[in-house]
Amino acid sequence: MGKPRMPRRSLLAGLGAALLAPQALLAALLPYHLIPEATEVRFTFLLSGQPQHGRVPVSAARIRIDPQNLARSQADITLDARRARTGLIFATDALKSPGVLDAARFPQIRFRSTRVRLGPDGRLSGGAEITGNLTLRGTTRPITLQAALYRRPGTAPDDLHELDVHLSGQLSRAAFGATGYTDLVADRIALAVRARIRRSS
Repeated sequence: MGKPRMPRRSLLAGLGAALLAPQALLAALLPYHLIPEATEVRFTFLLSGQPQHGRVPVSAARIRIDPQNLARSQADITLDARRARTGLIFATDALKSPGVLDAARFPQIRFRSTRVRLGPDGRLSGGAEITGNLTLRGTTRPITLQAALYRRPGTAPDDLHELDVHLSGQLSRAAFGATGYTDLVADRIALAVRARIRRSS
């Protein structure tokens, strides 16, 4: 005796639900935009053994956060290498030169997240990490940053309208072909990002 056939209406309903499921999942990702005046991308390098600091402005950002499943959150950030600055004029010129950022040929630095690992408490703080692909000088390499996401002080636990983001990590400039001035500048570059994001309407 054969198996009973599923009614056509039930079959169509099931297929429709399956097709709509991915869209429902994507809908849970809430869009956010950066608040420029409260956002800073800083880097630290050793020049003749002494720490020096610089900044690179953000030119574009696409951020999506899923409050119900933070591990699904996404970030796509583009920096303007042509406007990178240090505290020293000659160091800024060297930074943007062909031997380092080569900003004339590669004006954009881009980070696209690929994985978010939550901290031991299941939140984006206290040991959380964000891994992604960093493209610098036309070369793309994976990088992992320490990550933290906070509500604004004094806001309610469910108030996610504005959030503060902290990211930190290191990279090897040689891994991206930025090998100029190795006699003066160390290979390891420290990164620190402080950003404020606001829910897009």
